Amino acid sequence: MAVAEQDTAVRTGRITRTFIYLLLLLFALFYLLPFFVMLSNSLKPLDEITGGNMMALPREWTIEPWLAAWSTAQIGVEPTGLKPYFLNSILMVVPAVAISTILGALNGYVLTKWRFRGDTLLFGLMLFACFIPFQIVLIPMARMLGLMGLAGSTPGLVLVHVVYGIGFTTLYFRNYYAAFPTELVRAAMIDGAGFFRIFWRILLPVSGPIAVVSVIWQFTNIWNDFLFGASFADLDSMPMTVALNNLVNSSTGVKEYNVHFAGAILAALPTLLVYIVAGRYFVRGLMAGSVKG
Repeated sequence: MAVAEQDTAVRTGRITRTFIYLLLLLFALFYLLPFFVMLSNSLKPLDEITGGNMMALPREWTIEPWLAAWSTAQIGVEPTGLKPYFLNSILMVVPAVAISTILGALNGYVLTKWRFRGDTLLFGLMLFACFIPFQIVLIPMARMLGLMGLAGSTPGLVLVHVVYGIGFTTLYFRNYYAAFPTELVRAAMIDGAGFFRIFWRILLPVSGPIAVVSVIWQFTNIWNDFLFGASFADLDSMPMTVALNNLVNSSTGVKEYNVHFAGAILAALPTLLVYIVAGRYFVRGLMAGSVKG
């Protein structure tokens, strides 16, 4: 019995595959080198780093830099470490991601299945928001937050990130829902289903792939944002990235590079975990709905 060979888009020889794998391994090592330096130096005593052994593995392993970065490093007036600012980022990221994703799904639903006069123009204006640099919106945002009484607060940062991110989430869901059969929506309307019932029972259950894309994109952008946090937050609502900058640029005492490396990894850890857990669904979600038929 003949064994069916697996279909592939491109068939390559063993030498070619070996060369490709070696090249990919080289690039992987190149991009992982900074992480190796950060991780190894975050587990060293400070005297090993200042002694010129930055590229070597620790001779004496210690987790004291991690403990200091988390709970005792001097960032503000009190030696609080990064812990309270990590919690600030969580309180900012979770509602901002959830709200912008839900609003983007509703916008994509309306712009594809409930067409109206000027919907294309409206979508174009929302798409234009994706290309506006952060710096342009700083003064208008600051003015509006002041008028609303949200300046220097976590809800104000949530609002800023929702407003700035809704253009991206609308784009994702609009392109995804455009490939969804409109006949199913019309059949549900004939059966008496309303606007929100159709969205909740028909569109939302099949939106998992693109919702993952939206969540990963928004989470990464909001968690790693520095400009909005530095511009619109005060000491009590300061996010993780701003606190890390204050830790590294502190002018008091000795520069504790091992603590700085540990703090940088702590700040990057949530986005790293998100990509490890759900990264494979990101490209899959972007490709979902791209081909009809």
